[in-house]
Amino acid sequence: MMKRILFVFAMALTCLAPAHAALHIQSWTLANGAKVLFVENHSIPVLDISVEFDAGARRDPQGKSGLAALTNAMLARGVHEATTPMAEPAMTEAQISDAFADIAAQRGGGAGTDRAGATLRTLSSSTERDAAVSLLARILAQPGFPENFLERDKARMIASIKEDETKPESIASKAFWKLMYGTHPYGDHETVESVGSIARDDLVSFHRAHYVANRAVIAMIGDVTRAEADTLAQQLTLRLPQGAPLPPMQPVEIAPAREEWIPHPASQAHIFTGMPAIARGDPDYFPLMVGNYTLGGGGFVSRLTREVREKRGLSYSVYSYFNPLAQPGPFEAGLQTRKEQTNEALKVVRDTVAAFLHDGPTQQELQAAKDNLIGGFALRIDNNRKILDNIAAIGFYNLPLDYLDTWTAKVAKVTIPEIKAAFRRKIALDKMSTVVVGKAK
Repeated sequence: MMKRILFVFAMALTCLAPAHAALHIQSWTLANGAKVLFVENHSIPVLDISVEFDAGARRDPQGKSGLAALTNAMLARGVHEATTPMAEPAMTEAQISDAFADIAAQRGGGAGTDRAGATLRTLSSSTERDAAVSLLARILAQPGFPENFLERDKARMIASIKEDETKPESIASKAFWKLMYGTHPYGDHETVESVGSIARDDLVSFHRAHYVANRAVIAMIGDVTRAEADTLAQQLTLRLPQGAPLPPMQPVEIAPAREEWIPHPASQAHIFTGMPAIARGDPDYFPLMVGNYTLGGGGFVSRLTREVREKRGLSYSVYSYFNPLAQPGPFEAGLQTRKEQTNEALKVVRDTVAAFLHDGPTQQELQAAKDNLIGGFALRIDNNRKILDNIAAIGFYNLPLDYLDTWTAKVAKVTIPEIKAAFRRKIALDKMSTVVVGKAK
């Protein structure tokens, strides 16, 4: 009980711990190939850890969409007995949950488009910390994938898919990605058939191929020393095998503009328009981000909001954003509007994007964007959990270690010509695909 009280107190302190503008990220590679990124922070007696792999949805085998997500979800459903590198008994899901609770540790994780893995938050005292890390290491390396839990989790996923098939926004999002990416894995999504076809052997094979030491990215921030962080990283990957090189991913091909109009009984039409645009680490990232604040990322001060909502009352909310991924992720603009206003609203969005491509932001808009982004940067790193998310992304996508230290300076340096040039390189009106759900064309 006392451990849990201490942990809750430490979590409360997390909200009060100051975020520093300069974060000293230490990075090294273990002998087994695992990459480690570490920020030493002794302000609270807590350690946050993330372990990620190139095991996201883009690695799903053809016809098995949902396998990456299902594999990750089942990591903690039980671990099998092990004799190497040490004798360890099997554990059930309930025993794993109780073991974390007994040491007041929190486990999380999930699978995204590019990456998948697990997170851990634990007290930094050696007894609790070492027990939590050892248990997480077993979950990552020795999942049992019990058949009864697999059938349960598949049923849950299929029920969620069926529910999504009734929601216009979910229908639109899946159709939009498919229209943009075609046969590329980014265009795939889970279906009742694909999830239903997944067997336990598929999980075992996927785990063996992707949850490997030489492609692990370990991020840590908290109350330990560099030497302790190195020892913990070794413990986390000690049980993991070495993996063979992964086959190269299919390149993203940008197709000419296409449209798909899907009837739906909803009272409003859901509109998505955009195209593949930017990968992580692209030098155009900062001009695109700053420019998009003016176009559609700045909420009520953006041009899309002014043109679509304020001037014409066509939608309550309209937005645009860039989603950089390991391969070119999308630029997307979206809104909801009454069905009878669909054509008008879509035209206004396209005209606004076209005008921005031609003119870029005004000097006043640029300064407002910079002031907001720079002023709000502290909120991106105001606690350990947010810092962990950032350094995990830095490690996985091979971004510079000073990425956070130079972020505001790079925003401040962006110019109008740079924004216009970047948008013209990445956005072309004749290649922007459009999906409308709720109205037949």
